[in-house]
Amino acid sequence: MPPPLLFGKKESKRARKFLSGDSIFKKLTLIFALFILVLFLLIFYELYSGSQLSINKFGLGFLTGVEWDPVHQVFGALPFIYGTVTSSIIALIIAVPISLGIAIYLSELAPRRFRSLLSFMVELLAAVPSVVYGLWGLFVMVPWIRDYLQPFLESTLGFLPLFQGPKFGIGMLAGGIILAIMIIPTISAVSREVMLAVPDTQREAAFALGATRWETIRVAVLKYARTGIFGAILLGLGRALGETMAVIMVIGNRPQISLSLFEPAYTMSGVIASEYIEATQEIYLSALIEIGLLLFIITLIMNVFARLLVWRMMKMFRGAKE
Repeated sequence: MPPPLLFGKKESKRARKFLSGDSIFKKLTLIFALFILVLFLLIFYELYSGSQLSINKFGLGFLTGVEWDPVHQVFGALPFIYGTVTSSIIALIIAVPISLGIAIYLSELAPRRFRSLLSFMVELLAAVPSVVYGLWGLFVMVPWIRDYLQPFLESTLGFLPLFQGPKFGIGMLAGGIILAIMIIPTISAVSREVMLAVPDTQREAAFALGATRWETIRVAVLKYARTGIFGAILLGLGRALGETMAVIMVIGNRPQISLSLFEPAYTMSGVIASEYIEATQEIYLSALIEIGLLLFIITLIMNVFARLLVWRMMKMFRGAKE
């Protein structure tokens, strides 16, 4: 005996129509997802093709070259790579502890009547244009570094090469500090949301075992949310690597490599923004595009490394739970 029909003729047509629409929707979303991949490949292709002249002329020497002389058509990217990486590292060293402190206070310790206001202020700082940060850094932060911070560092840590140099105020340290100020709202806001997502059962279990407030935060909250916090730090690093205007205004824009944090420096995004309009020679323009390609690759490598590290941490966390 054949099984009974689940649908009549009209219902069967509607079901087929629904399934057909579902299939169309699936294909459309697949196209949208592939659009990201196509866009990524197009960006890489345009950067690579635009930098061919520089790649053919300088080869790998472009990565290790320290001279940037548009007049004699000699270009090396190492000072810009050094300035980008060093300023970003300084920013992370300053921003990560402060951001975690803000996130812990807002998620675990702040009175409820203050949480919304303080959280709003943090998110508002993340929306401030970078040129505003640059103006503040140039007229407020740079004089403070020159007149107060640098003399203090020289008197206490002046025996280290890092804290020796001219008293300009403008330099690598200023660039790192302005980047730190700019990425603190991003790291703290994302970390706060991650900590708020930690189940209350984690906190209650720690308190039940006799843990103090700090032990509960350290063991039950931070350990549980470490993957998300690491992702927040990487978001801040991504902004630091690509930030342009604010850094241009305070870092000094001199293509050199120096151990001193007080010496002027240059970043990859900064040289592109500053000198692109002046690049009238083809080799000059190609060298700037190759720096853009290098920045693109460095950002890609950082994201791949972050994904692998997050995946490894998640795997270890799941293994510990099992």
